[in-house]
Amino acid sequence: MTMARDLTVVSWGGNYQDAQREIFFKPFAETSGMPVLDEAWDGGIGVIQSKVRAGNPNWDVVQVEAEELALGCFDGLYETIDWSRVADQNDFLPPAISECGVGAIVWSTAIAYDSAVLAEGPNSWADFWDTAKFPGKRALRKGPKYTLEFALMADGVPPHDVYQVLSTPPGVDRAFAKLDELKDSLVWWEAGAQPLQLLASGEVVMTAAYNGRITGINRSEGRNFKVVWPGSILAVDSWVILKDAENKEAALDFISFASKPENLAKLPEFIAYGLPSISASDMVPAEYQLDLPTYPDNLTEALPLDVDFWIDNSESLTQRFNAWLNQ
Repeated sequence: MTMARDLTVVSWGGNYQDAQREIFFKPFAETSGMPVLDEAWDGGIGVIQSKVRAGNPNWDVVQVEAEELALGCFDGLYETIDWSRVADQNDFLPPAISECGVGAIVWSTAIAYDSAVLAEGPNSWADFWDTAKFPGKRALRKGPKYTLEFALMADGVPPHDVYQVLSTPPGVDRAFAKLDELKDSLVWWEAGAQPLQLLASGEVVMTAAYNGRITGINRSEGRNFKVVWPGSILAVDSWVILKDAENKEAALDFISFASKPENLAKLPEFIAYGLPSISASDMVPAEYQLDLPTYPDNLTEALPLDVDFWIDNSESLTQRFNAWLNQ
């Protein structure tokens, strides 16, 4: 008889996954008696497609971004979630509820800079583009998503109009024209831990980064990196269970455990991500609230990621972005 493999949970690595290991993976393994193997990935619906289509995927639970959730759900790559076994839907924010996924975190991509290097740092994407005022390299995530939105905001488009402009061919041209201005000063990153390494080493003077990682490195390494909230882009990540995963019952138990308000509420102490559960958010101590993307002041000039826009346009804009990058 072959041994069933361990429950395998996949997330985004770095200090975020370190926190998840302490709050979710280890305690779940202890209370359930089920060993948990955790792995990290850098995202991409193609990775999930190939695992599921090959049959008997070696991952059970995966944390995915919003469009990976929507695309995979549409393609039948995930198991349907029995919410009655997981959480009260009324306690979850609407973007955190799906037939194939359960919201895990609310997070932002925002400008980060080192206040030990820049006493007066950038306040906007226009500042990010201003190499005269702030000389040096900057870093962005490699790909059109976020990059094009940031370019338009740098060019003076208000956050609430960004997707309206980006939905037109002249708007896309405008975003790429703005990127042209900064191209020689840009460094590109792919994994979430990289931008903070670039900032810490002094290789870049500012970068787009995931907000939770910025406060995470401040706490773990005594840094004084700052988050610029205006113009940040807000998104929800979700837990999914891969279709025909061997441990799908245990996977559902794990998601239920990770979604309990008292467990979720521990996360902001480790890493400053917002919580999809309203009751969990209410349990977060006041001292950690200020760093969360869901804190009211941090939401005022933030832009919610338009998932439908990226599902419709990701392929064409990725092709154009890659061609632009290689020019």
